[in-house]
Amino acid sequence: MDILNLIDRLEEILNESRQLPFTHNVIVDEDRILELIDQMRVAIPDEVKKAQQVLSQRDRIIAQAQEEANRKLAIAKEKSDQMLEKDSIVQAAHARADQILNQARLDIETSQREADDYVLDTLRRLELELDRSLAQVRNGITVLQSERSKMIRE
Repeated sequence: MDILNLIDRLEEILNESRQLPFTHNVIVDEDRILELIDQMRVAIPDEVKKAQQVLSQRDRIIAQAQEEANRKLAIAKEKSDQMLEKDSIVQAAHARADQILNQARLDIETSQREADDYVLDTLRRLELELDRSLAQVRNGITVLQSERSKMIRE
């Protein structure tokens, strides 16, 4: 279940709770609150799993880029070997092979940089969402504790 829905349910429980006369305190159903907290504990790891999936996607993209680079390197080596067989174009073959190798390296670096940027952006958005959810949970706890303290003092 989405953590934001659980927070909405927490707020709903507080709003539905019976208010104590002449105070800002409410009586909450402890079982409902504890059940909701348990659901929140289960939901947060789901958000972490999403982050792990993003990291897996990054690894897959990097592996694909490495595969493509290896393929390009193999092609470059094969072309280079063929060119070496022809004495008249040996210099040109070396130059072309170096160019292909350099391009393959640039392609790898570009793919890795793009994958890292994608993962970083996704993780930052997830971090913001988790921070917002955590702040809402903490605010709910603070309100409940504050109201509980007021009840005890009275």
